[in-house]
Amino acid sequence: MEKYQFGYGCMRLPVANADDPASFDYPLIEKLFDTYMDQGFTYFDAAYTYHGYHCEEAVKKALVERHPRDSFELATKLPLRDFKDAEDMERIFNEQLEHCGVDYFDYYLLHNMGTNIYDKCQKYDAFGFAEKKKAEGKIKYLGISFHDMPELLDEALKLMKDYDPDASAASWAFRFAASQEGVVRVLSGMNSMEQVMDNTATFRDFKPITEEELAIIDQVREIIEKNTPIPCAACSYCTHGCPKQIAIPQYFALYNSISRTTGSFSSQAVYYNNISLKHGKASDCIGCGQCEKACPQHLPIREYLKDVAAKFEAGSSFPTKK
Repeated sequence: MEKYQFGYGCMRLPVANADDPASFDYPLIEKLFDTYMDQGFTYFDAAYTYHGYHCEEAVKKALVERHPRDSFELATKLPLRDFKDAEDMERIFNEQLEHCGVDYFDYYLLHNMGTNIYDKCQKYDAFGFAEKKKAEGKIKYLGISFHDMPELLDEALKLMKDYDPDASAASWAFRFAASQEGVVRVLSGMNSMEQVMDNTATFRDFKPITEEELAIIDQVREIIEKNTPIPCAACSYCTHGCPKQIAIPQYFALYNSISRTTGSFSSQAVYYNNISLKHGKASDCIGCGQCEKACPQHLPIREYLKDVAAKFEAGSSFPTKK
């Protein structure tokens, strides 16, 4: 496994205010980026929509304006659900060049491709648009960000720790992903120095996953599935454009937490009520379905929200799913 196969994902950069995705902690981001590069790695993965549409600007300030252009590789993505027509793709692409402060992208991906967005890409020839930009020298490599089909439990972690006490849970995940045939890059959205050092160490001395370790991973998967009724990855794609501003990932995390609790779930109820002061409640869902169209895992979010409301809200009612 070559070092170039480990990339820095910029979806979860450190922020000063958890309620403001654009309140970037630039001193820390710069330290993390610099340390990652000092370890011999060069690939940074941004996107138009990350951090409330401000990620690319943060990458410009923390990376592009501080390092020679030939010292790093930069990837970003065309937001397939955001563009309206062919002209809009052109506008967004030009904005991305400006946001990032570059003349070209090393990698450009069609973001969050899935069966429910493919027809739109065909209608407006998103593939041809990207090929044109490549021919113009503004893109080196083209790709697709494809998501179509959280926390590990103590029981699962124990299985891994018993086998290899010195290995972090993250190292298991990266080694598993990087050991799959055809994988050329593995990304991590790192937001602490501990994560940067641990993850780069995994790839500096990369060891493919073994059959024995695969058996342990399979046990871990069974434990997670048993104790995670809502398999949400907390990407937050579902929240953009929600007419009721429902904090979907946070509510799902609280619901999953209850399934791991044998006693009272009063603390989760408190958290739910606090979150609902600034966001819509689960019962506020109007059933529009935009969240399900955006979900890369195709979760039945509207149905899950009913479960959340039934658990946390007395007398909640929902519209019928269309």
